[in-house]
Amino acid sequence: MDDILLDAEDRMEKALVALEREFTRLRTGRAHASLVDHIIVDYYGAPTPIGQLASIAVPESRTLTIQPWDKGAFPLVEKAIINSDLGLNPMNDGKLIRISIPMLTEERRRELVKLAKKSVEDAKIAIRNVRRDANEQMKKLEKAKDISEDDCHRGQDDVQKLTDAFVAKADSKGSEKEAEVMEI
Repeated sequence: MDDILLDAEDRMEKALVALEREFTRLRTGRAHASLVDHIIVDYYGAPTPIGQLASIAVPESRTLTIQPWDKGAFPLVEKAIINSDLGLNPMNDGKLIRISIPMLTEERRRELVKLAKKSVEDAKIAIRNVRRDANEQMKKLEKAKDISEDDCHRGQDDVQKLTDAFVAKADSKGSEKEAEVMEI
């Protein structure tokens, strides 16, 4: 049973890590390299992450620069940024691609908050799925007479406490991100 609990805790932790990764993709008005990390460039027929084609830097709090190592990749990187769902407008000067991060409008902030809430809800669903799997494993052990009915109920209570703790952490992270997005 301890193995089941440890596995469940590990998987719930991974759901929170995935939530954090989703949050780095939400634009908050400040430039950071992870803003464009998930953009995939069609580099000569091969889908390639932008970080493998170029160096990404943040020279100012509201500017992002991307310097592809291959001169032929400039238009490909530009096209990928324009086609991304970030709403960014790259400017190419032949040596660097500059992206100026515009101020967020109130409407855009509200959209980002909705996206953040959806990410939190997805993380909670993942956590609950881990709970379901752990409870099923415990019921199988009980059916196989490897553990008693009382041990099974105690184990399920422990899994529920673990689930409640991780759901609370996800909600907390969501509230922090919402406050960050809404701050001007």
